[in-house]
Amino acid sequence: MRTMAETKVDNPEVEVTSKAAAPEKKPAPAPTAANESKSGFWWGTGRRKSAVARVRIKPGSGKFVINKKPLDEYFRRVQDQAAVLAPLKAVDAEKRFDVFINVKGGGTTGQAGASLLGVARALRKFNDSYVPALRDGGHLTRDPRMVERKKPGQSGARKRFQFSKR
Repeated sequence: MRTMAETKVDNPEVEVTSKAAAPEKKPAPAPTAANESKSGFWWGTGRRKSAVARVRIKPGSGKFVINKKPLDEYFRRVQDQAAVLAPLKAVDAEKRFDVFINVKGGGTTGQAGASLLGVARALRKFNDSYVPALRDGGHLTRDPRMVERKKPGQSGARKRFQFSKR
């Protein structure tokens, strides 16, 4: 009976290596467009609250620019960065597209939500086969929630002035 510590090789013709040979990972093939684009870009528009994002994508190396700044410089919060990248992760194309976004209005979270929808819509225009993955993640559904308006006779949308019985 042998113990775990023994390293004697029964068959000297077989070469024993300490590490398992990992298969070489081939670079992902460039995505193929199902729909042609005149300018080489596929466009998508996203809206969230009062933010509007105009998104252009093209097959590339994974460059991500928002208002002429890199993603991590524009969106400081990791939550917002993850939201913008979510559609690309859903279709497994994080490093296969160059994404250019112009976003304005609203706050940072609203802009991140608008960018998410814009990227998802641009991917849908690029290739219709991405739709099931985007739909399952909920990336193609616009968030309809908006700020409720202030009502007359109240101090806010829901808040009322203090009531005094006497």
